[in-house]
Amino acid sequence: MFKKRNNKSHVFNTDNGISGPTFLEGFTDHIENSKELHSHEWRRKLKSSSGNNKFKIKYYGELHEDYNNLIVETNFAPALLVAVDVISGEEILLFDGCKHGYNAMFCDTFTQEQITNRPLEHLYKDSNGNEIFEITISTYYGIDYEDEFREEVDENGLLELIDGTKIDFESVKRNGYDSLHIWATNDNGEIIEFVSEELA
Repeated sequence: MFKKRNNKSHVFNTDNGISGPTFLEGFTDHIENSKELHSHEWRRKLKSSSGNNKFKIKYYGELHEDYNNLIVETNFAPALLVAVDVISGEEILLFDGCKHGYNAMFCDTFTQEQITNRPLEHLYKDSNGNEIFEITISTYYGIDYEDEFREEVDENGLLELIDGTKIDFESVKRNGYDSLHIWATNDNGEIIEFVSEELA
């Protein structure tokens, strides 16, 4: 019953009280009349700081062998993606598999070479050759960080990650999502899911 009651918020827009990734702060808009928004889901449309909503997508990674619309990690390192405003050229970080999500923050370790040697040399195109898109991002928050980590937060409100860095607990909860989905909408209105990551 609790879940159903919360899900009614999707009738209006995506403002369901969930705070999304800190690195996307100021780069998103609510989605009006959003359908099937879950109570623990954050979903927004990407916009640049100048208000534009058309982007190219640069990435490190490779296309999935069977689902070749999906960008996935390579044998060397996790994926890295940025959106590029087609008007201003501003670059917005979409996902860094070495830093974002529960596993990257608390389970998986990476070498300095894996972290730094991921050139954004690929430009994403859909099956029809389109390379300009509107972008929708969804993150899920099913992990109870308060229950799992509150005893480990220090007197300054910081929590130590697996790589030894310390960040504030609120940022941990916002960037440590357990799944990520990103969709691209081309000028023909076709919607393509190009990121689908289980991260916990």
